[in-house]
Formats: sequence, structure tokens, C-alpha cells
Amino acid sequence: MTKLHITWVKSGIGYNEHQKRTLKALGFHRLNQSVTHNDLASIRGMINKVRHLVKVEGKADEAE
Repeated sequence: MTKLHITWVKSGIGYNEHQKRTLKALGFHRLNQSVTHNDLASIRGMINKVRHLVKVEGKADEAE
């Protein structure tokens, strides 16, 4: 399964509370932190909600 490497690049200050909660749901704790998730529709939806705050890179799973 393809993995997505997501980096939080812009602060959530001044944005909607739903967007701040979405950042927490993705697993972010601090700015410039990176997390890796499987490429699922639910994760893509969360990324779409905060696309102006994060940077996304896709990478193939090496184990397959």
C-alpha cells in the first residue's frame, strides 16, 4: 500500500477550530513535524481539509 508522508508547514493559528482538530487527528503535535499514513480515502479527506497548512509527498511501500 502506498504511504503518504505529510509535513505540517504552516501554523493553524487564526484558522477554524475544525482545521486545528484535523491537524491533531492526523497526529501532529508541533510545526514542521512529519507523519506517515497509508493512502486511504479518509486520510485524503483530512489532508484536503488542511491542504493549505501541510505538504504531502507520496512514496511507494518498499516491503511489497
